[in-house]
Amino acid sequence: MSDTGANVATEAGADVTRVAIVVPARHASTRYPGKPLVEIRGATGAMRPLIRRSWDAACAAAADMAGNVRIVVATDDGRIADCANSFGAEVMMTPETCGNGTERCAAVLDRIGDDIEIVVNLQGDALLTPPWFLSALVDVLRADPSIAVATPAVRATPAVHRRLLDDQAAGRVGGTTVATAADGRALYFTKAIIPHVPDGRIGDPDLPVFLHVGVYAYRRAALAQYAGLAESVLEGLEGLEQLRFLDGGVPVQVVEVDPRGCELWELNNPSDLAPIEVQLAVRGMA
Repeated sequence: MSDTGANVATEAGADVTRVAIVVPARHASTRYPGKPLVEIRGATGAMRPLIRRSWDAACAAAADMAGNVRIVVATDDGRIADCANSFGAEVMMTPETCGNGTERCAAVLDRIGDDIEIVVNLQGDALLTPPWFLSALVDVLRADPSIAVATPAVRATPAVHRRLLDDQAAGRVGGTTVATAADGRALYFTKAIIPHVPDGRIGDPDLPVFLHVGVYAYRRAALAQYAGLAESVLEGLEGLEQLRFLDGGVPVQVVEVDPRGCELWELNNPSDLAPIEVQLAVRGMA
């Protein structure tokens, strides 16, 4: 994994649309205070803080993209900034008032360079996000200038669908699902399970049940527009920042991605550490 700083170059020419990957991180997490600094064991037994492992994931994604990619850690906390600086990350400080990762990305928009047209939000707790998830979003935005925002989703297998339904019946949130139009445009994101499926169809592998993955690629203008929008009622109820785009009339393109056998797990609670370390070992990630 590259440790060479903020810019990752590939063989593509300079005319490729410039991209920045922003890793938003905050210390004052409600469920897990200080988690960006939590040490996580990798495949070799090496301990690295979460923010370093998220940075490593961003470097891997940048290497998977064409062009020159700038990587920035966006935080409001000096301890996280000091840690990120210690391993060579570029850090930009943001206001404590940022309520979510998209707001934190918008807060650095004026400092990342006027030549950056696409900003990718890799949440600071999403260290296991495969690199091709991010490059798929960038490819979609580069291919279609009319798309303002793109985000990935994984089709739920019958087993995952049943698990989600069991979680819902037990009063647990098992993940975020998204319903889309035929062209992939998001209709709604929710922590409930959508669409509703008749009992006789449960187990059908072709059902349009998609688990949303909380990674985003924004065109510069869309991110600036988000900064000017007030939190929507639905966003507040669901706790899903992307609903502000939909409420504000900004279309969000959902890109179906293949996890290729990778288990996805975010660090939201201390109990998530063990399965994350298992995945790091399985993937051979130091």
